[in-house]
Amino acid sequence: MSENRFVHIRSSKFSILPDEDTELVNEGTYGKALAQYLQQRLDELGYETPFVCCEDWGWWVEIKGQPFTLGLCIYGMETADDSLDLCFQVSAAPERRWSWTQLKFIDRAPRVEQLNHDLKDIVESDSAIEVLGYTEAFPI
Repeated sequence: MSENRFVHIRSSKFSILPDEDTELVNEGTYGKALAQYLQQRLDELGYETPFVCCEDWGWWVEIKGQPFTLGLCIYGMETADDSLDLCFQVSAAPERRWSWTQLKFIDRAPRVEQLNHDLKDIVESDSAIEVLGYTEAFPI
């Protein structure tokens, strides 16, 4: 998975958390349980993930220690059966980009591709998570 695709999943382990509604910037932008899960799993793999927070579009998992801004964008919407339709994506594209703060080009590809690989391993190795697909188009 070298492209920066959305990972579309389903799992009963990522339900709406008690009082999650009080943290939402916009109504219906759930996904805190998935954000915390991915934060913990990435920490176990040696990533530095100091926090998760709610944004107006969904949930953000910060990833520090990179020469560019990097994180996970997590999106969740409640379905008719009160479960969550969830997806996430790495925030940076795997490309070479100019950094104005460092005044040089930075090749993001190796770090982003490794993160995408690690995320794929995380969700595919957890039997409680059903991977619905990897897609370039927003799946929910």
